[in-house]
Amino acid sequence: MKLSIVMPVYNEEKTLEEIVRRVQAVPYDKELILVDDCSKDRTPEIMQKLAREHSNVRVFRHETNQGKGGALATGFSKVSGDVVLIQDADLEYDPGDYPALLRPILEGKADVVFGSRFLGGAYARVHLFYHYIGNRMLTLASNCFTNLNLTDMETCYKVFRREVADRLQIRSRTFAVEPEITAKVAKMRVRVYEVPISYAGRDYSEGKKIGLKDAFIALWAIMRWSLFG
Repeated sequence: MKLSIVMPVYNEEKTLEEIVRRVQAVPYDKELILVDDCSKDRTPEIMQKLAREHSNVRVFRHETNQGKGGALATGFSKVSGDVVLIQDADLEYDPGDYPALLRPILEGKADVVFGSRFLGGAYARVHLFYHYIGNRMLTLASNCFTNLNLTDMETCYKVFRREVADRLQIRSRTFAVEPEITAKVAKMRVRVYEVPISYAGRDYSEGKKIGLKDAFIALWAIMRWSLFG
């Protein structure tokens, strides 16, 4: 099995080298696809350095900002592996959870795996209360439309068999990409599993980007992609 890891990157000069180090430490045959979404800091320079240092790192850059969805769409179009995994460029999600995320697929039980921050991983930083409430409400709304029984629709960690990833055709260009992916996976009627993961969440002083506006965008996306997508 070859693992393709797609990492959207936007202004992550402080964490990029460390998260790539952690990804590389996980013992799988893998490629790491970094997609810079028109960063304004030293991120592009660091990405080029990482590509020179690691033969399995491939880098791509957007000349205009297209949002997380746009970066994922670009990354998914470049994968060559048998399994595709989404990894954020900050340090909130731990690549040490890859074995748990991949196990249902490798055992032939799942086509898609979601990593849940709410099922009790090895550790979790205490969540910001209103983010926690927002996540649970959006997940409930998504479940009502998709008939999936997820605990964490908004999670970064989503893993797909290549055949599923190729069918997704991501169109969202914001954080609405999470409900879009979930709705499209539900419509495929593929086997979806959920596993507990660790989580070291950031607050706004540490660079967290998602806010209240994104919650309303996500709610509209849940309805759009479930009913009309």
